[in-house]
Amino acid sequence: MSRPVRVLVAEDQSAVRAGLVLILGSAPDIEVVAEAADGEQAVALARELRPDLVLMDIQMPRLDGVSATRQVVAERLADVLVLTTFDLDEYVFGALRAGAAGFLLKNTEAKDLLEAVRTVARGEGLIAPAVTRRLIAEFAAKPVREPTADPAVLDTLTRREREVLSCLGEGLSNAGIATRLDMAEATVKTHVSRLLGKLELRSRVQAAVLAQELGI
Repeated sequence: MSRPVRVLVAEDQSAVRAGLVLILGSAPDIEVVAEAADGEQAVALARELRPDLVLMDIQMPRLDGVSATRQVVAERLADVLVLTTFDLDEYVFGALRAGAAGFLLKNTEAKDLLEAVRTVARGEGLIAPAVTRRLIAEFAAKPVREPTADPAVLDTLTRREREVLSCLGEGLSNAGIATRLDMAEATVKTHVSRLLGKLELRSRVQAAVLAQELGI
């Protein structure tokens, strides 16, 4: 039997954090290794424990979730699954830029929370495709202060890699991309890994946002 997914829960509201820990602890394949009440503590614990995944709230004291996500991802301490609500668009977009592997709504059902953790742990950064598509579309429709992506970055990609990138922009999972492009799921994973490397991106979600920005 493979080892359980090791999760660090970072949430400043003690009642919400306790609920998340309770839900995660109910699954035999998931282990909560620590809890953090603010962003600084989350980063410190991630450095100490090297969990597989950090479940990160966006609005926290001392260090916000976006900044904490940026540090955790930059140091390659863990994948980050962000807790969010739809009325925090700017924060969520910042988390995407910081390299978050995916996002989860705070009102998510328990079973969906567990599946989201498993999904990210498998390397599938885009969880809840419908949610992802809605968020990405919303971000893409809004003016962003940061420079628009340069289409020239796509020149390094093969035709197949561009097709996969386009599918990521639609919020498709590996299985969905495999069906759309009529290829094996393992081959999709290879293409995703290669295009992330070529584009110097940290996550599938960043690739999805790039695809939206470039309109491919």
